[in-house]
Amino acid sequence: MPWKKLILENTQATDVCKLETVQSLWSGYGEIFRARLSPEEQGTVIVKQITPTDQSNHPRGWNTSQSEQRKLKSYQVESHWYEYWAQHCSEQCRVPSCIATQTTDQSRWIVMEDLDAIGFDTRYTALTVEQAKPCLSWLANFHARFLNQTPEGLWPVGTYWQLETRPDEYQVMADDEIKRCAVALDRLLNSCKYKTLVHGDAKVANFCFDKTNNRVAAVDFQYVGGGCGIKDVAYFFGSCFDEDNCERNIPALLDYYFIELAQALRGVDFNSLEKEWRKLFAPAWTDFYRFLLGWMPPQSKTHAKIHRYTKQLAQQTLLHPALQ
Repeated sequence: MPWKKLILENTQATDVCKLETVQSLWSGYGEIFRARLSPEEQGTVIVKQITPTDQSNHPRGWNTSQSEQRKLKSYQVESHWYEYWAQHCSEQCRVPSCIATQTTDQSRWIVMEDLDAIGFDTRYTALTVEQAKPCLSWLANFHARFLNQTPEGLWPVGTYWQLETRPDEYQVMADDEIKRCAVALDRLLNSCKYKTLVHGDAKVANFCFDKTNNRVAAVDFQYVGGGCGIKDVAYFFGSCFDEDNCERNIPALLDYYFIELAQALRGVDFNSLEKEWRKLFAPAWTDFYRFLLGWMPPQSKTHAKIHRYTKQLAQQTLLHPALQ
């Protein structure tokens, strides 16, 4: 098989076999699996195999050509990320190291370090305040590491819900105030002075914890690209806290993120950056809310992330002068 040949050519292994499927890819585009190398001391690797299919089945029904092209580009971006960018991450923003990548007419493979094998083997679906802190520290160090970097080979504007890449969802939105302000909101976020690389899908499920819960590594870089770092932070909070915990915990945790960012940054006017990004927190949250309003199927009246806190930030954002 091509992936076996790829691994053998890029490691000291003499043989390799598939151990288990870790997960299937969205819409049936392939799988992520763990492979065992021989001899045994060579350990294990993770293989992401992307094989596009004409029979894709999106769980929300978004099987359009626009959707397909976005997904295909996302895997191209991720492959480029692991090959050319991942090596520049530090231990403070740990990611799997890239072993090899390969693209053919039919498939794409990304072979990477197995984070479970080096101790990052714990995953969560919701977090306590203390568990959220290492994720925020990871984001702060990631944003500091790539501040002012041009996202060459990545998405010009990161995040999977970015307006320009979601015309289908935008079109089906109800003709309300959020939709009327969507373009101006996108412009507001993209015109920020201080840009970095954003992870683009910084949800709790994409952080891998060690046994102490004090260190994390991050995976899934399909939507990494340029933009304002606070977009990652807002999306992360929404992924791990319910309505009450958002209201109770976000103010202090937002302070924690900026403390970590200040410690990681050098040679920048941090007060100016913090002032700008704090002002963009509510707009960043509202931008994801805009996406949800179009992405949800018509028969769905609600979503777990659309709650009182979300609506409060949206109302605050709609008063912004840039949206008037």
